Amino acid sequence: MTDLRNSPRSPSTFRVRLRGLLATFAVTTLVTGCGVIDRMMYKTTGDVMQGFSRNHTVPYLMQSQDLAMGCAMSEATAPLLMSFGRVTDEPDQLAVMLYLSSGGCAEEQAREHELDALAALNGMEAEEAEDAMIRQKRAYALASRRYFRAWQHHHAHYGEVGTGECPEFEDDMDEFIYLAGLLSGLQALNAQIQSTSSIGVPANIGSVVARGSGCLANDKWWGAPMALRATIWAMIPGAQPEGEDAFERLEIADDQGEAAGVRLPHVFHAIAALNKGDESRLREVIREHAESLEQDPANKDWRFVDAMATNMIVAISDRMWVENTGHRTPLGQLGTFWDDRQESVETMDLDDLL
Repeated sequence: MTDLRNSPRSPSTFRVRLRGLLATFAVTTLVTGCGVIDRMMYKTTGDVMQGFSRNHTVPYLMQSQDLAMGCAMSEATAPLLMSFGRVTDEPDQLAVMLYLSSGGCAEEQAREHELDALAALNGMEAEEAEDAMIRQKRAYALASRRYFRAWQHHHAHYGEVGTGECPEFEDDMDEFIYLAGLLSGLQALNAQIQSTSSIGVPANIGSVVARGSGCLANDKWWGAPMALRATIWAMIPGAQPEGEDAFERLEIADDQGEAAGVRLPHVFHAIAALNKGDESRLREVIREHAESLEQDPANKDWRFVDAMATNMIVAISDRMWVENTGHRTPLGQLGTFWDDRQESVETMDLDDLL
């Protein structure tokens, strides 16, 4: 007779196996459950961070005038915020702003290196000038890559630009991010040219941006959409439509930007004048910007954009000053130039009083 106590099917053996199966099931469920919980928590956190950044952080930043803080924020937080794209929807809109801003940081460095190079040339220091120009090109290459990433995220969210179909915007911030994406595309191309290297930015991006700007109301956005189109007309041979005058359009946009307290059109006007080699017009734009700063207060909701425009105008002025004098625009003298004729001062003849 078989001894049931030693049988493989004895109750005690069955209970041991059952406990083992239950334990295995419990551990598997726990581990899997933790993974599910983690993923849910990560996704929820990512969605909250994206929504908060778009609806609160960006508007808050746009009301400030601290460009350096905005630059530091975008460079420091971009990896964190973009990593949430691994657990939830890709934060394309947020990416447009982050990479546009961080691209501006790199471009600011490039401009500083350019000033160092010009100062070195002014001082007949050839090696120092060459080194600064190399650093300038490297910084422009980084700026171009960042701007182009912003453009790619813009494309991912809004679809192909310039096809004749405009996106349906949800709100003003949606429209502004669309405009920011157009700027990133144009800046990507410009920075690639300045870097003298190939980043992969399409050469036709300028004409694409010009067509895409037609989706935005010119009056609503400080004249910037028309200024953007007119700048591209002035820069690309054959791009200007028949019957249009790019610089007339830019002058109208200047007035709109000044009245709105967001002087971004001045930057486009200055870029177009630079491209044409029209120094007289360039000086006039810089003078007009400086006068407007004293007369027209910045729009409280878009102070950051207005400050960014002033920063770029100052950078252009600094380049002109360093080329001609070896130093930047003197403090408080934006809108003046080294060769301006000094106003004659009336003097009194003291001989008659003696």
